[in-house]
Amino acid sequence: MTRRLRIRHTTRVSYAQAAVSSHNEVRMTPLTLPGQTTLDARVTVNPTTPTWSYWDYWGTQVTGFDLMDPHADLTITASSLVETSPPDLLGPSPTWQEITERTTNSRLLEFIGPTVRTTVPPKLLKKARKAAVGLDPHETAIAVSALVADRVSYLPGVTGVNTSAAEAWEQGAGVCQDIAHVTIALLRGLGLPTRYVSGYLHPESEAELHRPVAGQSHAWVEYWAGDWCGYDPTNRTRPDESHVVVGRGRDYDDVTPHKGIYRGVAGGPPEVTVEFTRVA
Repeated sequence: MTRRLRIRHTTRVSYAQAAVSSHNEVRMTPLTLPGQTTLDARVTVNPTTPTWSYWDYWGTQVTGFDLMDPHADLTITASSLVETSPPDLLGPSPTWQEITERTTNSRLLEFIGPTVRTTVPPKLLKKARKAAVGLDPHETAIAVSALVADRVSYLPGVTGVNTSAAEAWEQGAGVCQDIAHVTIALLRGLGLPTRYVSGYLHPESEAELHRPVAGQSHAWVEYWAGDWCGYDPTNRTRPDESHVVVGRGRDYDDVTPHKGIYRGVAGGPPEVTVEFTRVA
């Protein structure tokens, strides 16, 4: 069933002392894709300053801005209205040989090699190979995702934004970002091109209309099996109309919601809130 979601993503940064200046990039604008249409989107900044937008290499919309006057606080609010539809049925899976041939000398190569965040030890890849014996690519994605979810429990606060896939696996706990990174590492290790997806997930599948609900950003994966196919390993399901895509890349570093530099005394971590309202 088609649904229409209003999303309000707010990031507040407070500095120990006023920052002299700051330079920022924001990736919080949902994409328009088959099954997802962004009807309205805007990013506002306080203190008020001009912003500009562009599309980065990975196809994500970026909002940039500079604050050249001293400021003790920074608030970024990304508001969007998105219409989503149920996903299409998966097509037949290509063979592993067909995937290998298609990957060679194509942009899929960017999603087959490990990154710093998605490097895991050989013994872990051996576990993934054992779990995928005799399976086609679609079945492999599900089996490997289950292997990761069985090991890495969803537990906020035990990892940070710089935690690697190997560290999350060893700890046996993490958040959706970590679970996605481990899944990507293993699927790539098996020869399946896989990319990191950054976006949102409405926390209530049967949400009431016009009732705001607190949520958060979310991460899942897409693997290439004749076309890009999504899977949410944290929730052990394929993305549906509750999922909203903002960006895709090799890992979290390519689609970080807010990154920037500032001149001044170090402050505390940003305060982030995400609010969803189903309006249709």
